[in-house]
Amino acid sequence: MSYYEHIVFDYDINDTGSGSGSGDLGVDLEEPCDLDQVITPDLQRVFLPVVYGFIFVLGITGNGLVVIVLGCQRRSKLGLTDRYRLHLSAADLLFVLALPFWATDAALTDWRFGLSACVCVHVIYTVNLYGSVLILAFISLDRYLAVVKATDTHTSSMRQLLARRLVYVGAWLPAALLAVPDLLFARTQEAGDGVMLCQRLYPADNAPLWVSVFHLQLVLVGLLIPGLVLLVCYCVIVSRLTRGPLGGQRQKRRAVRTTVALVLCFFLCWLPYGAGITVDALMRLEVLPRGCSLEVVLGVWLAVAEPMAFAHCCLNPLLYAFLGAGFKSSARRALTLSRVSSLKILPRRRPGTSTTTESESSSLHSS
Repeated sequence: MSYYEHIVFDYDINDTGSGSGSGDLGVDLEEPCDLDQVITPDLQRVFLPVVYGFIFVLGITGNGLVVIVLGCQRRSKLGLTDRYRLHLSAADLLFVLALPFWATDAALTDWRFGLSACVCVHVIYTVNLYGSVLILAFISLDRYLAVVKATDTHTSSMRQLLARRLVYVGAWLPAALLAVPDLLFARTQEAGDGVMLCQRLYPADNAPLWVSVFHLQLVLVGLLIPGLVLLVCYCVIVSRLTRGPLGGQRQKRRAVRTTVALVLCFFLCWLPYGAGITVDALMRLEVLPRGCSLEVVLGVWLAVAEPMAFAHCCLNPLLYAFLGAGFKSSARRALTLSRVSSLKILPRRRPGTSTTTESESSSLHSS
């Protein structure tokens, strides 16, 4: 599935003229423009399934491990950091579960799963796409409070409120509301040669406006707002770490490197895609002039930038879980408990043994 390429207009379904793909508005360009000469259908049938399959395997492995490890702990023992890890991994895990459907659709160039599956996959895809990036903003706010406002008497209660209540209102609820258009517009429709499409299909009279609004919505909610929160919070954290005495120099340098990696990874993954669909929206609104060269460049750009954005869900477990010393301790305990519980021949269990989680650390690196 491609968020960009799978936005289609009602009047494009039976359009037999040459165009630039799903971005074709029926506008006659000054020169013939055929994106298929650059990105052939055969290339897409191979490229998209391979890329989506790769992201699926890595995303399932990394996020699945995080969910399993944290699932081995008692809910009452989960720290605030663990709760965010669980939210983020659940969102990423559900996100990648939609990719096999789109990979199959791209490989066969035919949707064979029916209308209900089409709508459900669109909704799951959108909810967890937005949920993931909004949860990242909550994580950065939590790290800001833990590091910069560590001495404030209200910090602990604020972090508890964010992790236990506001994350649902500020991340999951907006993500669910943003999936309403999928319920309204996602449907199947037969194209030429009996091929079935699973697309967002908009009314022909104002289709460019609909598409532009949803593109700009993705840029605003999926990139600008969480990106700004990440950038501000982590810049303040880096400034605090480099100036304030927060322990040994080695630990501070390691925390700063981790912080820089978080910010760079987010923007390197999402910024190219956000820039591409912004240009596309401006072209549809006729703010930017349309032309064959720009159409071709934009099509190639989005074909590369979109998988880069999706790959961020594979990197989240590495950046937000595996780099943290606390998660490594939890993983070792979970694996130890798994081995112990599998030894059913033990006559009895030693008294006094119990599972505990790490104490909540206020340092960035322990997160």
